[in-house]
Amino acid sequence: MAKDLYEVLGVSKNATEDEIKKAFRRRARELHPDVNKAADAEDQFKELNEAYDVLSDPGKRAQYDRFGTVPGAAGGGSPYGGGYVDFEDLFGGGFGMGDIFSSFFGGGGARQAQRREGRDMGVGLRVTLEEVAAGAKKEIVYDRLAPCPDCDGTGLGPDGREVTCPECGGQGRVVTVQHTFLGDMQSATTCKKCGGTGRSVENPCPECEGQGRVPDRQRVTVEVPVGIRDSQQLRLSGFGEAGLQGAAPGDLIVTVRVQPHEFFERDGDSLHARANVSIVQATLGAEIEIDGIFEDEKVQVRIPEGCQNEQVVRVKGHGMPKFRSDARGDLFVHVNVVVPKKVTKKQRELLEQLAADMGEDVPDERTPLQKLRDAFQ
Repeated sequence: MAKDLYEVLGVSKNATEDEIKKAFRRRARELHPDVNKAADAEDQFKELNEAYDVLSDPGKRAQYDRFGTVPGAAGGGSPYGGGYVDFEDLFGGGFGMGDIFSSFFGGGGARQAQRREGRDMGVGLRVTLEEVAAGAKKEIVYDRLAPCPDCDGTGLGPDGREVTCPECGGQGRVVTVQHTFLGDMQSATTCKKCGGTGRSVENPCPECEGQGRVPDRQRVTVEVPVGIRDSQQLRLSGFGEAGLQGAAPGDLIVTVRVQPHEFFERDGDSLHARANVSIVQATLGAEIEIDGIFEDEKVQVRIPEGCQNEQVVRVKGHGMPKFRSDARGDLFVHVNVVVPKKVTKKQRELLEQLAADMGEDVPDERTPLQKLRDAFQ
């Protein structure tokens, strides 16, 4: 990050969020490899995207203004940075800001017929098991084609209006005739000016070039429901790709990814955990306390008399909260009976007495040095 990021974007250090967005879009149109054929166009666009990644995020920008650098903001990491979610493109391939601009350059119909409605988009949201148990609000940051703020998504500039495409006469196709020695041959192609819609914009909005949408970085807060399962999806209506010139937008589909837990293992609405007990507790029975899934929750676990190693003890109503319900599943505690590696002289005598009472022959395998040491205890 040797270059000044404000200089890369071409804005002052006092630039507003809106000015930073506009500057980024303007520079991206110049540097994107789809339109810039310079040998280093891809590197320049990457540098521009990294600068925007920092300056469009209030936290990263504040750190950059103070220290002149942002750890992890550039150099080999994800173009989204640490605060972004996993992007899962629902219509093929990886999808970042560069791909968003590729769609933008083709969105006006210069290459092929374009659908007017926006497409659905998908992101994978990572959450902890505790967040699933209690519910959570998570901010998602992602890139998309969003409604143009200058024209409110219409694509119309000052005194602009939508008219019948003069190139195809509103047909959406252009018929060409080729004269050959076999006779005249006709071919119909999608109109490049209107993209097959039959309509074009007179005096288009300069910010979006008449599309009614622009590449933008979107922030949206998602409410994670209590008890949601791994890979379940949430649909946020209207937060997918914006449609052309005010057409219906797509939806954002959020796939919840529940991260593994260091102590609990989830099985549906049940929770499984391990707990250590001594051989005395396992033999005589005991009541132990372990942490629950909620913050500061303590669960009392009754260890039955004669409990065996790997025996499972069920604690009703202390598992995961059920999805859209006030009920909870059960907690299953897998008991691990811990055998001490060393015992004192007194403990050995007690164990030997117990073995004698039970009629068990326990040979004394201590070394002479161990016996001498135990004698002086």
